[in-house]
Amino acid sequence: QVQLVESGGGLVQAGGSLRLSCVGSGNIFPFNAMGWYRQAPGKQRELVADISTSDSARYAHSVKGRFTISRDNAKSTVYLQMSSLKPEDTAVYYCTATVLNREYWGQGTQVTVSS
Repeated sequence: QVQLVESGGGLVQAGGSLRLSCVGSGNIFPFNAMGWYRQAPGKQRELVADISTSDSARYAHSVKGRFTISRDNAKSTVYLQMSSLKPEDTAVYYCTATVLNREYWGQGTQVTVSS
């Protein structure tokens, strides 16, 4: 059973930083793409950033230049370094990972940015 567990969320003031981590377990085969989505109250879930096995990353326009995604394949972990946070970044952040063309999701971690 593949599991993804996020950590690192919390409350931070605008302009601050947070680092999210997501550890995967239970997979026999290596994770392929890994990434982060977020969902704010009343809004659809949206892609924040994802990263391929070759470390090719892509970002939502709203976070480009402020967020950095990275991964440690040996630890089956993906990170999201978030800087210059804004109140509009407030959301539940979900980790996702793909194994053999099947996508898995974590339970989410709350990020709240106060103004």
